[in-house]
Amino acid sequence: MSERVCLIIGAGSGLGAGLARTFAAAGLTVCLVRRHSEPLQPLLDDIRSKGVDAHGFAVDARDPAALGALFDHVEQTIGPIEVTIFNVGGNVRAGVLETSAETYLKTWQTSALAGFLTGQQAARVMQPRGRGTILFTGATASMRGGLGFSAFAAAKTALRAFAQSLAREFGPQGIHVAHIVVDGGIDSPRIREQQPERVAAAGEDGLLLPEHLAKNYLMLHQQPKDAWTFELDLRPWCERW
Repeated sequence: MSERVCLIIGAGSGLGAGLARTFAAAGLTVCLVRRHSEPLQPLLDDIRSKGVDAHGFAVDARDPAALGALFDHVEQTIGPIEVTIFNVGGNVRAGVLETSAETYLKTWQTSALAGFLTGQQAARVMQPRGRGTILFTGATASMRGGLGFSAFAAAKTALRAFAQSLAREFGPQGIHVAHIVVDGGIDSPRIREQQPERVAAAGEDGLLLPEHLAKNYLMLHQQPKDAWTFELDLRPWCERW
């Protein structure tokens, strides 16, 4: 059994991978979760090659039963979950008139519902120990609506409000809850393949590097109890805000 586990819901190839490597380097066993586990294998192999224990799981975070079973499995067979990170995105950019009810609901389920279920399960297993860290990845859309972001902004705003409620309830019980506003494009294979013009326009230091973001998540986890941060916003130097 591991002494400390970091569970990452939404372990993609960008920030998710940076978080996995950073918390693994800090000595935590990492459990990486996404709906389909096959893409996790190269990342798991890389972390294991450095002598750190790593596990991958295919779970839909919108499914309460599946998510509860995942938390129980990790706690019972791998170790106590010291850190839970909710890092699911799920934006579909479209105008209001082009956004179907199905798209709006799916976006809400992916960010708001899945985030609620993740925070609920994390608090459930951490509460008896009186310690733990729960981190939520937010976005520019967490703070304001925008053209083409009506569904995503509504979902991310709901996630932020839930994180605040969770922090107010469980902070006094020893559990550190924080919300990170990621304001800018994250450097990843996906953005380089799908948005080369954005990468070119950003220029040097214009995209957020996953490993730099991840260091801030680790900092939040390591903060002393007398000086906890609830919300931290991170953006490139050139980002307009």
